[in-house]
Amino acid sequence: MNTPRTDLSQTLRRLDGNSYGAYKQLKGSWRIGDAQLLLDRVQSDPYAPPSLARVRLPLATAGFPQALIATKDRRVAAGDFLTRQFSRVARDLGPRGGKDTGGISIQRTGQEILERSSVLVPDPSAPDAHVEVRCEIALPAAGRRIKGHAAQRLLMEVLPGVVDRALRYANLDARALEAHVTAHLDAQHLREQLPQRGLVAFVADGAVLPRASGHREEPLAHGAVPFVTPPELRVELELEDGSRVSGMGIPEGVTVIVGGGYHGKSTLLQALERGVYSHVPGDGRERVVALPSAMSVRAEDGRSVSHTDVSPFITNLPTGADTRDFSTSNASGSTSQAAATVEAVEAEAAVLLLDEDTCATNLMVRDERMRAMVPGEREPITPFVDRVGALHTERGVSSILVTGGSGAFLDVADLVIAMDAYRALDVTDRAREVVREFPRPGDMRPAESFGELRVHVPTGGSVNDAARSGSGRGPDSTHGSDRRGDREKPARGRGLDTIQLGREDVDVSALAQLVDPSQTEAVARLLEEVQRAADGQTPLTRLVDDALDRVARDGLDALAHHRGHPGHLALPRAQDVAAAYHRVRR
Repeated sequence: MNTPRTDLSQTLRRLDGNSYGAYKQLKGSWRIGDAQLLLDRVQSDPYAPPSLARVRLPLATAGFPQALIATKDRRVAAGDFLTRQFSRVARDLGPRGGKDTGGISIQRTGQEILERSSVLVPDPSAPDAHVEVRCEIALPAAGRRIKGHAAQRLLMEVLPGVVDRALRYANLDARALEAHVTAHLDAQHLREQLPQRGLVAFVADGAVLPRASGHREEPLAHGAVPFVTPPELRVELELEDGSRVSGMGIPEGVTVIVGGGYHGKSTLLQALERGVYSHVPGDGRERVVALPSAMSVRAEDGRSVSHTDVSPFITNLPTGADTRDFSTSNASGSTSQAAATVEAVEAEAAVLLLDEDTCATNLMVRDERMRAMVPGEREPITPFVDRVGALHTERGVSSILVTGGSGAFLDVADLVIAMDAYRALDVTDRAREVVREFPRPGDMRPAESFGELRVHVPTGGSVNDAARSGSGRGPDSTHGSDRRGDREKPARGRGLDTIQLGREDVDVSALAQLVDPSQTEAVARLLEEVQRAADGQTPLTRLVDDALDRVARDGLDALAHHRGHPGHLALPRAQDVAAAYHRVRR
């Protein structure tokens, strides 16, 4: 790495009043106090996206105890904490005058502790170890002229102050940092124990499951009922330090959650959806965990389905279409959910999470009257209730279902939990009495086998090419823009719910377990990795695993589009990468 220049103040004073493009002279490495500032990309216009910058501080100067960051899990949690700290301090110390004074920002965070590219905490045994922050800096302007003195204050006073308060261990709340790391370690340790105990999820006593609102993930501040475990389902698991915590263990198999409206059924399921991640201290769900591969499945009207084997649920179509290799650009609710289910199974999800509110009714169940109205030989859909048992016994995939309007799943449930005013009750014995009192129709026969699935094997070529062909333009079309430019344009995330591939905006809003826009950005780049490696022989699951193995080995920086600054990335799960791939219109 080049030796940092030390004349940043003089350079900024010299640039004062110049055309904004002269800021390009700042690209490179600079010394600011004890830290090094690297400007990897300098914005060319005050209305363009902010400049990409990195700040490096020697680990010895930062002063972190080696034991605190001795393992990768500890470093991931510490990096997440420092991202939040840097963001808070930048808001507190930074100017608030817009483009006249500039500003400093960093990757946004939510309630989950994620592996991020925003702050790298190094292995303390590594040579030349540095804590590195990846941020954005909006350089000040007056119209389209450089405000050199304002830039000098921003880079030579504000930024060093942020670094001092956000990256030096002596200036941090050491107890809060330790609690953040411990929350992550405890959640990871709890998840590791689930398979050993035959469990797919765990909800600790005292957990606060309700959220502040439908659009806010913070815990409900007032009136939340702490979780209490039904005695029949109580288990004890071990925390990282060897102490024990009690709570509700949800076993492998088919679990049905019932109860009246607004009594907490969906709230419990949503907590389990997010239980694949660790949570920040004070979230209320720190000790609510699920198997890391647990996958939320729902209906998704209008999504594309490409070469998917939906035959476990859909056969004998009147059109004669082959449902073992089924494609459509505009799937119905039932077809989209059938596709999502088999895609999750193919992606090695160990447990499926379903809520009747977001599912297609005709794929979930067929009641006695509809079976009488439409005989089985005339109905191409085999409902999920007929397959869910075989899904577990044959493939080892458990299911957790929320239902309030159909009792059909009571026949196949291994466990039934009732939510009553946010209190959980084990009502499995009562459910079996109900089943005896109201037997299922004679022609409702759970399938003995889920059936074999045809796996996806991506062909070669760029994912942008696939997106363009899905847009209705052939591979040789140049209508609307330069074909070569389209092909080379990198995939990117746009917020939490959209991935831009060429001309196509891929809708990933149904992937409820993508919780951070930086994950969506990483998924976009992983789709490029998968498609580059596709050879027409290797299954999709292997391609995704290989791409994530590279990230595990080389870090999220392996997905960087820009040399030096990797952008805002957070690690997604293999299941979500595969699910996003399936939503590209090919």
